[in-house]
Amino acid sequence: MATSSATPPISYTRLKQIANDACQNALGSAEFYEHTKTETWNTTIINSILRSLISESSPAGGTPSYKYAVNSTIIQHLVPTSSLNRAKATQESAPSDATVTTSDVKSEATGTDGKPHVGRRGMHSATGAYWNEKTDGMWSFKYEGGENKGLDVVISVIWIAI
Repeated sequence: MATSSATPPISYTRLKQIANDACQNALGSAEFYEHTKTETWNTTIINSILRSLISESSPAGGTPSYKYAVNSTIIQHLVPTSSLNRAKATQESAPSDATVTTSDVKSEATGTDGKPHVGRRGMHSATGAYWNEKTDGMWSFKYEGGENKGLDVVISVIWIAI
């Protein structure tokens, strides 16, 4: 019963734009994954999406016709933070003729498929629900802007008609 054929309260195109804007707002200045900031990033993403959903799906001066649940998951890539910051740290603190080496530097690691290892963790997520398939639904989104920061962001939105 994991399929959803209900029309969303806001178009899928607009949902994608809302989610992308929320992620960009939360992560725009981030340069790499920082565990101590993930709670703030997730809170910013979730609150921004909820505000937009409620505002755009409520009749003027009325209450929303849907209940919403938003989940944001931030996943760190396997690339060590030192590798992501190495160029910046070298430019800021090391003399121009210094070389930076770390014990985690490896030569061309490969994955089980023989292709170059890209430093990513595997993840699988699934959601199921029992509801009215004509009025209720869910939608998932992966923010593409996090990949160059060493992280993935996966968002899911659930709506239930009131």
